[in-house]
Amino acid sequence: MARPRSDDKRAAIMTAATRTIAAQGLGAATAAIAKEARVSNGSLFTYFDTKADLLNQLYLELKAEMGRAALGGLPAADDRAQMLHMWAQWMRWATANPEKRRALARLQVSDEITPSTHEAASRTMAGMGRVLERSRANGPMRDAPAALVFTLCNALAEATIDYIISDPDHADEHTRSGFDALWRMIG
Repeated sequence: MARPRSDDKRAAIMTAATRTIAAQGLGAATAAIAKEARVSNGSLFTYFDTKADLLNQLYLELKAEMGRAALGGLPAADDRAQMLHMWAQWMRWATANPEKRRALARLQVSDEITPSTHEAASRTMAGMGRVLERSRANGPMRDAPAALVFTLCNALAEATIDYIISDPDHADEHTRSGFDALWRMIG
C-alpha cells in the first residue's frame, strides 16, 4: 500500500530543490535534494515520478509565484501605472528571493522542461502578458513579435535586478530607471 503524501514534505522537497539547484545547478543529484529536505531519496520519488517531473513541477510553481507577486495589488489604473506596478513588484520578488530567481533562470533553459510545462507556465503568466500587450499596443514595438518583446523585457528586468542587488541602497531609483527604459521601449 502506498504511503500517504504530506503537503509539508512536498513543500520541503520543493524548497530543497530550489536551494540545491540554485547552488549546484541542474545536475544536482536527487539524493542531495532529499538530504536538504530531510527526507529519504525514496520518499522524494513518492512525490515525483522522476527528477524531470520534479524539475517541471518546480518550474511551474516558481513561475506562478513570480506571476502572483508581480500582479499582486494591481491598481485599476492606466496602462503605464499598471506596468510600473507590475515591474516594481517583479523587482521586489526577484531581489527578495535570489535562490528562487537563480533556480528559475536555470530551469528556464533546461532541456528537461517540457513544451507542455512551458505552455502551462505561460498560462500562469498570462496576466502579466495582458498588461504588457496593452502597454505596447500603441508604442514603438507594437508590430514586433510578442516573443521578441517579452524577451527584451526579461533581459532588461534581469539587468535591473542585478543592478539592484549590487546597489540595494538605491533599489527604488534603479527600479524606476529600469522601468523608464522599458516604457521608452514599449509605451
